[in-house]
Amino acid sequence: MAALAVVFAIAAVLAHSAVSAAVAAAADDASSAAARNFTIASPPSPTTNGPVTYVFGDSMSDVGNNNYFPMSLAKSNYPWYGIDYPNREATGRFTNGKTIGDYMADKFGVPPPPPFLSLRLTGKDVLGGVNFASGGAGILNETGVYFVQYLSFDEQISSFEIVKKAMIAKIGKEAAEAAVNAALFQIGLGSNDYINNFLQPFMADGTTYTHDQFIRLLITTLDRQLKRLYGLGARKVAFNGLAPLGCIPSQRVRSTDGKCLSHVNDYALRFNAAAKKLLDGLNAKLPGAQMGLADCYSVVMELIQHPDKNGFTTAHTSCCNVDTEVGGLCLPNTRPCSDRSAFVFWDAYHTSDAANKVIADRLWADMMMSAGQGGGASAPRPRVVAASSPAAAPSPSPSEDY
Repeated sequence: MAALAVVFAIAAVLAHSAVSAAVAAAADDASSAAARNFTIASPPSPTTNGPVTYVFGDSMSDVGNNNYFPMSLAKSNYPWYGIDYPNREATGRFTNGKTIGDYMADKFGVPPPPPFLSLRLTGKDVLGGVNFASGGAGILNETGVYFVQYLSFDEQISSFEIVKKAMIAKIGKEAAEAAVNAALFQIGLGSNDYINNFLQPFMADGTTYTHDQFIRLLITTLDRQLKRLYGLGARKVAFNGLAPLGCIPSQRVRSTDGKCLSHVNDYALRFNAAAKKLLDGLNAKLPGAQMGLADCYSVVMELIQHPDKNGFTTAHTSCCNVDTEVGGLCLPNTRPCSDRSAFVFWDAYHTSDAANKVIADRLWADMMMSAGQGGGASAPRPRVVAASSPAAAPSPSPSEDY
């Protein structure tokens, strides 16, 4: 469920060095959002009905951050995107309606956190949740460089640091620290590190590293990043495991029989096992840490293998029929399927609004069950706990120090 396809690689490598400076500039310029040709939801007011949530991720979670980058090649702010979103607005979400995060916010009883680059960083807007996700992002900084402008995970963490400083200025250090400690951090990254990096023949990582070495690189980098977030106050972290990447439409078309690529799915399973081991280790080492792996693999695979049981008819191809198109996006010149709710996948990379709702329902049920609360959207203060890894996921051997 990676962000996007591969385009303009060389130009992006040259331009990406300017992104860090663009983050601050875009934040300062966010007040002019109304004059731009895209729509951003108003920042939510702080609420006591549910947890303050900070979202980090890629295009599966992006709610408009990339719209603020004029040179970004990772955007979806045009029809048909948003056709099933309230008021049929294209907000920068890479689906026809709501993201999984939007539906999870509904369950928590809070508005979806607004994109970081839409905030003025003054007043009450810094006290609610914030979405830092950016289409094209990965765990590794080199992932997605050909999209020119986007927020890498390291840059997303730096953006959160900016928000926390604004919180301290607003309510004081002690209160800001308590608020961050109590907040929920939702992280969904890693898909692009495979789809738009390791599996691409022109990217160095795919030729430099074996898969074992690549996982070590990912986990070592993620270890540093999660410790950095912990140092900034993050305690409750839900890390979304990788979905069956070999089954997304853009990968299926690479097979000879149209079926899922088993070796790519195996990569995802092995990464998930290594990530769970990392999270468990951090919980044991870091006081107060509650970091868990959400089992997205099993949830999405269930939709793919048994679409009819979940109200879908089609799980092997995209609603927009763009599986083989350059970019794999549902561009204005494409024609979406007649029944968008019948398809698991909206475009060649991203799940549909209908699928996102089902996925959120399953993840919520898993979370509530793990928390010992038996499920239900009215459950107070949902805890962040580890969902079990897929039964088929191979554990790293004792000699593999992930």
